[in-house]
Amino acid sequence: MEKEEYEYGLNMNRRRFLTTLGMGIGGAALGSLLIPDLFSGKDVQEAVINGLPHFAPKAKRIIYMFQNGAPSQLDLFEYKPKLQEMQGQDLPESVRQGQRLTGMTANQAKFPLAGSIFKFAQYGEHRAWLSELLPYTSRIVDDLCIVKSLYTEAINHDPALTFFQTGAQVGNRPSFGSWLSYGLGSENKNLPAFCVLLSRGKGNGQGVYSKLWSNGFLDSIHQGVQFSNGENPVQYLNNPDGMDKQERRKMLDKLDALNNESYDAVGDPEIKTKVQQYEMAYRMQTAVPEVTDLSKEPESIIKLYGADCLVPGTYAANCLLARKLSENGVRFVQLYHQGWDGHNNLPKELAGQCKDTDQASAALVTDLKQRGLLDETLVIWGGEFGRTNYCQGTLTKDNYGRDHHPRCFTMWMAGGGVKPGVYGETDEFGYNIISNPVHVHDFHATALSLMGLDHERLVFKHMGRRYRLTDVAGKVVKDIIA
Repeated sequence: MEKEEYEYGLNMNRRRFLTTLGMGIGGAALGSLLIPDLFSGKDVQEAVINGLPHFAPKAKRIIYMFQNGAPSQLDLFEYKPKLQEMQGQDLPESVRQGQRLTGMTANQAKFPLAGSIFKFAQYGEHRAWLSELLPYTSRIVDDLCIVKSLYTEAINHDPALTFFQTGAQVGNRPSFGSWLSYGLGSENKNLPAFCVLLSRGKGNGQGVYSKLWSNGFLDSIHQGVQFSNGENPVQYLNNPDGMDKQERRKMLDKLDALNNESYDAVGDPEIKTKVQQYEMAYRMQTAVPEVTDLSKEPESIIKLYGADCLVPGTYAANCLLARKLSENGVRFVQLYHQGWDGHNNLPKELAGQCKDTDQASAALVTDLKQRGLLDETLVIWGGEFGRTNYCQGTLTKDNYGRDHHPRCFTMWMAGGGVKPGVYGETDEFGYNIISNPVHVHDFHATALSLMGLDHERLVFKHMGRRYRLTDVAGKVVKDIIA
């Protein structure tokens, strides 16, 4: 390598190397403290130090139950008698206002309004409306902050899902969990800061992919670790045949020595990161089997989550595992449950999805609360956008489909410093927001704030630009913070 190329590589990696030095204790922006030429004076002074938050946090960790495919807010949370009154009538243009539609319904001759066939009732102190499909959620409604005024920019699944998970509609950006790992590190040196759990329901599914839990341009130590439902919860974690723990330790020590030689010669900080990953895997060999063992859970907990919680890979099992990971210090646990894409035959598919998820979602909140962990754990439930108030395809008395609707949708949060109640309002058609809109960037800014992080100060410089989860937007929704 020519001298000029070598020095250029060192300069490009300089901040990443210094950031890596602090990763053992979080190291959110340790590099920025040591390299003032990359940041303004304000950024240097306000950067996160050694995994400490910017200010006193409301929450220590997050469990995010992502309902992939977009649950119908109009059949679960939004009671709209007007849709029943105008059943089958065309969506008024004064309501639609020329807003774009997907290619799946844009060419329909009419857009017949479809009221929900499910019964609604009000629950809790704040008299929140919930569908009959959510009997278990109705029992915990006083613990929930139900936000009915979410909106997003994307109208199709891939960009919308990617937007919620990374703050951008394109790939190669750090995920939400990676930003938290970068900002705050892990509470448990024997487990990753960011874990991912996947499940699939009976409904029409949309795929998930590793870019959703990618570290992007952050060091790879911040990538989400996916747990599987197989015999080995984390792939390639166990020792190969013929190698015991002592031999593994000797091998890692030799590998560490070789990597240090390579680092001294090349200066690539990713070498140090890989060494950290090897060491983490070694420690996880003891921690993971214990934390993933559900056999010791008492019968009361099995009954709370439902019998499916003993079936690896189910949503219920993942909710119970999320509780165990969270209580053992995992900073961010991300669940993805597929099957919510209700373009047709929505009533049947939605009922099946709720049967798979309602009990376990409510059980997680209840379980955390009875363990004294809910106040310090932010629980999030929601999808990538909502569903239309008009029918996609043929509307019948007992069947309909709903297309994608990014203009307004519902999600809920619990614990972690949020204020229980209902926030935001949509019009009588459930089509447009009429009060307290919450953009995806606002959602991210608020969640980071609950974790003690200022979204405008959690930054990483990459290829000459400073990036953050909220890009150049986002505001904290202070009204929902207790």
